Amino acid sequence: MTLSDTTCIVTGAARGIGFSLASALHAAGARVVLNDIDPDAVRESAGRLGADRALAVPGDITRAADVAELARRTESVFGPADVWINNAGLARHRAIVDYTEAEIDLMLAVNLKGTILGSQAALRAMAPRRRGHIVNIISTASLRGVPTETVYCAAKWGARGFTQGLREEAAPHNVRVTALLPGGVDTGFWDEAVDGRPLPRENWLRADDVTSAVLALLQLPDHIVPQELVLRAMFDRDFSS
Repeated sequence: MTLSDTTCIVTGAARGIGFSLASALHAAGARVVLNDIDPDAVRESAGRLGADRALAVPGDITRAADVAELARRTESVFGPADVWINNAGLARHRAIVDYTEAEIDLMLAVNLKGTILGSQAALRAMAPRRRGHIVNIISTASLRGVPTETVYCAAKWGARGFTQGLREEAAPHNVRVTALLPGGVDTGFWDEAVDGRPLPRENWLRADDVTSAVLALLQLPDHIVPQELVLRAMFDRDFSS
């Protein structure tokens, strides 16, 4: 896919990996819609890209109505999405006995339900045109269980299994589906995820590393489906092991 003159949606785009993705897509000539639950932050981030090909659509990806509005606003301003990147996510790392019910619900909602709702909306927009690419940013937490990451792992394992099924459903519509599984990435994602624990961020990926991988996958010839990519820095190790 040539990114110039495409319409791309990125969730969780106010900062971190999401903003890095939005910036790179915009620089490649795409029309970019930035979504985030933080309305002020996402509008500021979209403003940094410029008014001509960047649009902020605040909303909660765990609410079907908000996701539908994201798709509707995108189509009304820029046309239907050619690329939809489900990037929004969050984590809380602690012993399983210490999680509150609210924390469990929140992680499952954002990391799993949000990916499902975004993918639904993306496929509805792409299937009639027989064109499009859905990218789900998941995690290496979907590959094995890790102490203090139990609920996050559960959500990400679910998102990975969902993405595998989605890929098979989307293929007859000529829509590509890719799962990207980064290891540790040095972003503000971790500011609330871990309370007071030192993290080996110096050994982790940077947001731009993930962005480079995504753009490379998006620009492969349309007949190639990059199904799944695990991306880790050379000296990254699971910090809780």
